Amino acid sequence: MTELPENKKIILFDGVCNLCNNAVNIIIDHDKNDVFRYASLQSQLGQQLTLERGIDTSKIDSIILIDPGNAYYIKSTAALQIAKHLSGGYRLLSNFLFLPESFRNLVYDFIAKNRYKWFGKKDNCRIPTPELKNKFLE
Repeated sequence: MTELPENKKIILFDGVCNLCNNAVNIIIDHDKNDVFRYASLQSQLGQQLTLERGIDTSKIDSIILIDPGNAYYIKSTAALQIAKHLSGGYRLLSNFLFLPESFRNLVYDFIAKNRYKWFGKKDNCRIPTPELKNKFLE
């Protein structure tokens, strides 16, 4: 298994989802403090990390944020926790954490359910450019 970097938050994302890949690009561009590392849910590492935490990815079709240690966030909470660390206006999105999680996740689940239809799907997981390779854990 890949050695996990210390003091980095790990974002697990759907590697074949165009919306998810675009979101990762935005996060990379606005992660000025180099907080995050990335792995696809479909990767061996992604599967290992979800298994270790007891996350059933057949029931949670979601972005997952793993803090150093074993803490993790899913769905809207993961997205808004990520936003806390981004530069620019994206940080303001974390203000929506005050809303009830059940409401936030209704919106999140609606988008997640339709993401392939609206944004498309790739045949393969994203392959990082040489400049970004050190940010990906596979």
